[in-house]
Amino acid sequence: MSNENPSPEEQPLDISSEANSDNVSAVDEALAEDSLDGEANRLREDLAGAERRILLAQADMENLRKRMRREMEETIKYADVPLIADLLPVIDNLNRALDSAGQSQEAAGIVTGVKMVAQSMLEVLAKRGCKPIDALGQAFDPNLHDAILQQPSSEVPAGHVLMVTQSGYQLHDRVIRPAQVIVSTGSPAAAEGENS
Repeated sequence: MSNENPSPEEQPLDISSEANSDNVSAVDEALAEDSLDGEANRLREDLAGAERRILLAQADMENLRKRMRREMEETIKYADVPLIADLLPVIDNLNRALDSAGQSQEAAGIVTGVKMVAQSMLEVLAKRGCKPIDALGQAFDPNLHDAILQQPSSEVPAGHVLMVTQSGYQLHDRVIRPAQVIVSTGSPAAAEGENS
C-alpha cells in the first residue's frame, strides 16, 4: 500500500508559489492603488486649500493697498491742519484790531492795511481748502458750533445762532475749530412763560 496514492487528506498541500505570488501581487497592487487614490485625493484637497488661501491672501493684499492709499490721501488732505490751527489766532487778533480801531480818521490807513492783511490770509487759507464756518442765524449744530451762552431774542428763532463770539473754521469737511456762539432761546416773552 505504500505505492498507492495517498488520500486527499493525506496529500501534502502543494500550493504553488507562482499562484500564491500572483495573489499577493494582486493584493499589493490593489492596496497600492487604494493608497495612491487616497494620497491623490489628499493632495487634491491640499491643493484646493492652498488655492483658497492664495486667493484670500491676494484679496487681503488688495484691501491693504486700498486702505493704505485712502490713508495716504487723507494724510495729505489734512496735512495743513496744524499750520492752519496756529494761524487762526493771528487772524482773530487782526479782526480784533480792526474792531477796536473803529472808524477813527486817524487810523484809517492802518485799518485799511490790516483789513487787506486779514483778507489776504483768508484767501490763502481758502486756496488750501480752509473756510470759515457760516454760523450767524444758522440752526445750532454741535458738530460745527460751541455754545457758550443762551440768550432770549425776539429776532432770532430759538435754537439758532444769535451771535458769533469767535469764528470757526473747517478744512475740507473736518472742523478745525468750532465757532463759539451765543444761541437764541426765542422771544423773551416765551422764555418767561417757560420759567413760570
